[in-house]
Amino acid sequence: MRILVTNDDGINAPGLKVAEAIAEELAGPDGEVWTVAPAFEQSGVAHAISYTHPTMIAELGPRRFAAEGSPADCVLAGIHDVLEGRPIDLVISGVNRGNNAAENTLYSGTVGGAMEAALQGLRAVA
Repeated sequence: MRILVTNDDGINAPGLKVAEAIAEELAGPDGEVWTVAPAFEQSGVAHAISYTHPTMIAELGPRRFAAEGSPADCVLAGIHDVLEGRPIDLVISGVNRGNNAAENTLYSGTVGGAMEAALQGLRAVA
């Protein structure tokens, strides 16, 4: 199983480590977990994408990347640039530091990342 992980709190957020651990467990010993998360905090950006300029991506380690963009940008970069079209079985967006309930889902970059994955035809959870 190949899993892509992102968030809106940034590449160094504690919740991202939790999401990566969950993804590793789900992927199993023969699976792959890839992380493409914002270089900086992106809370409250909803489903924004950067269509006027390219998303810059920095490789931080094996299968771990920081992107200068929103969680939706990170999902798109993961699909098209990092994994270069290789199949992705699941996208996990989170674990979020803030409250993503009720109307907050409309503003959530975490939810926006999962929504972009779904629009790309992938299974996703936030």
